[in-house]
Amino acid sequence: MRSLFGSLHTPSSFSPLSGRPPGRSAGHRSGVWWLLCIAGGWLQAASLAWPIASWSLTGTPPGQPDGWLQIASLALLVLALQNSDRAGQALWRGWLFATVWLAGTFWWLFVSMHIYGGLAAWMAVLAVLALASVLALPYAVAAAILCVWAPASRVGQTVLFAALWTLAELIRGSWFTGFPWGAGGYTQVDLLAAWAPWVGVYGMGLLSAVLAYVLASFVNGILRAVSRWVLAPLSRSNKTKARTGGHALRSITASGLAIGFMALASLGALLFSMTPGAERWRSLAQQSTSDAGTLRVWLLQGNIAQDEKFEPGTGMAQALDWYPAQLADAVRSAAMGAGAAPQLVVAPETALPLLPQQLNADFWRPLLQGLAQQPEASAVSALMGLPLGSFSQGYTNSAWGLTPQSAALALQGLQGGQLPAAWERTGGASEGAFRYDKHHLVPFGEFIPPMFRWFIDMMNIPLGDFSRGGLGQPAWTVAGQRISPNICYEDLFGEELAVSFRDPQRAPTVLVNLSNIGWFGDTVAIDQHLHISRLRAMELGRPMLRATNTGATAVIDHLGQVTHQLPRLTRGRLEASVQGRSGLTPFARWASRWALWPLWGGCLAAVILVIAGRHLARRHSSAP
Repeated sequence: MRSLFGSLHTPSSFSPLSGRPPGRSAGHRSGVWWLLCIAGGWLQAASLAWPIASWSLTGTPPGQPDGWLQIASLALLVLALQNSDRAGQALWRGWLFATVWLAGTFWWLFVSMHIYGGLAAWMAVLAVLALASVLALPYAVAAAILCVWAPASRVGQTVLFAALWTLAELIRGSWFTGFPWGAGGYTQVDLLAAWAPWVGVYGMGLLSAVLAYVLASFVNGILRAVSRWVLAPLSRSNKTKARTGGHALRSITASGLAIGFMALASLGALLFSMTPGAERWRSLAQQSTSDAGTLRVWLLQGNIAQDEKFEPGTGMAQALDWYPAQLADAVRSAAMGAGAAPQLVVAPETALPLLPQQLNADFWRPLLQGLAQQPEASAVSALMGLPLGSFSQGYTNSAWGLTPQSAALALQGLQGGQLPAAWERTGGASEGAFRYDKHHLVPFGEFIPPMFRWFIDMMNIPLGDFSRGGLGQPAWTVAGQRISPNICYEDLFGEELAVSFRDPQRAPTVLVNLSNIGWFGDTVAIDQHLHISRLRAMELGRPMLRATNTGATAVIDHLGQVTHQLPRLTRGRLEASVQGRSGLTPFARWASRWALWPLWGGCLAAVILVIAGRHLARRHSSAP
């Protein structure tokens, strides 16, 4: 039986789970591995944010990540690959695991397509499965390559698997606009947190892949030894049994030492992540960052029902009333000299669901006057999500920043019959005005991929074809802090946020995410996105403010800890103070210059070296 271990298996060897040689039971054993791939894929999805409130496999609270579970679930896939007969079998097992994992991770896309988009339920299910199955292809190819080219060395196998798995993650996260939601590293936001400011989410995923392979190899070695020794056919003589047992013991001695050493080393690295040494390791990465002062903020959560958000008589009217009222409260609080008065008020993505010019001057005049008439010493600034542009020239998913100065200029323009400069299609800051245009658009939701117009036409998605903003747009200075917004799932792309850190003197001190997860209902998407934001804060060493429509509206410090949070699906404002940070973490330093190319290069080099070493070893062993 040919296997992942090459010459380690003889044609007469058999699966450690079935205890029977290949033959009539092969299909049954294969079915066991298929079931393990399905179970492992589901557990991998659940490890990002445990979805069941009434029960937990490992005691993890609902909505929280479980790094241990992710490692164990990935180890199930490795076991299935280590017991694959051929490359095609490994390919299908890798594909099945990844498809179940990804579909189980972003199943909530069904809600947006069916409940809010009006797509037939069966078509929405097929669309989610189709997306997951396509995104699973890199992992399937990685599994097949592993089966074909794995060396006999346990260390070489581990390196090859971790490198191939990371390359598959990188491909999913970057090719065809990229959709890295649910990458394995996000499950390690707590367990391997010390590594985040050094290697980022993909580096953390690589470490977890190493641990998973070592765990699987350890378990597989034990199962194989037990199958040879304990499950030997009863028809054999005692002498044959003794010989079989001796062979098993020698197998444990020969390969078990290597596996045991790797297991101890990996366990040591994992335990290190939970000791004071890990905190010192993380502190070392943060030594190059420093306190940049505090900022008082109000983060608004309107909780406008998604099916009413764009309806003039219901959700739209609520938004146009509640958000300006909160801003007016902030201005009054500052005028009264209240100590808790905010310096910045943030409204979520498309808080105002219309183009500004679709609203008459009677709406804008009191809002702009309130901001413009403030004294500079106690001024409140506002950052609100809304579409900007025009239907004729194109529009963007944007965040508009207002200070007293820019509000006065906008008010002056309106009174003269002119549109404010920030409403035109130019990003950045000019004469006190600020505008951020979303760069990384959501396929199907914000732009239409080629040849998919028919699919979009089957759904009811307002404002579905946005224009793209530039990469690395300048930060906005408010109360001594440099504010860098990102919208929706842009915080999923740490390498793109890192572009703003190329110049340390102009790098943002505070990150702000404006989102509307209302598209996906009350699902684990809310929890998953919160953990994604946490990891971005850890990577870049910056606090992350999150203003969302339905949750999770929260303040995350530069260490990735949630310090303040509103309950989901409630209307309210989150009042908090946040500490800005300056300086660069190691990840921010290298990712701002080279993006993810060091990981691409390192993993490709590892694959080439392992395969080349295997080839040389075979040539050497076959030489006379």
